[in-house]
Amino acid sequence: MNIQSMLKQAQKLQKEMMDAKEEIDKSIFEGKSSLVSVEMNGKKELLKVKIDAEKIENDEIEMLEDMILIAVNDAIKKIDKATEEKIGKYTRGLPGLF
Repeated sequence: MNIQSMLKQAQKLQKEMMDAKEEIDKSIFEGKSSLVSVEMNGKKELLKVKIDAEKIENDEIEMLEDMILIAVNDAIKKIDKATEEKIGKYTRGLPGLF
C-alpha cells in the first residue's frame, strides 16, 4: 500500500469519525431516577430537568438532590456508551479522544 492511498484512507476514517461524533453531539439522551428525569445532548450539556412534584414532600429536598445526581449520571453513561459504540471502532488503543 502506498503512502497516498494510506493518507486517503486515514482522511476517510477521520471524516467518518467526525460525522459519528456530530451525530452523537446532536442526539438527546434521557437519564432517569424515580423522581427526576433529565435530558442532555451528546456534548454532555444538561438541557432539561423534570421533577415529578406529585411524588415529593417538602422535607425530601435532600433526596431530590440525590435523584438529580442519579439521573444526570445515568444520561452521561448513555452518552459514553453511544460514543463508544459509534466511535470506539476508530479509536481502539487511543483512549480519551472523545
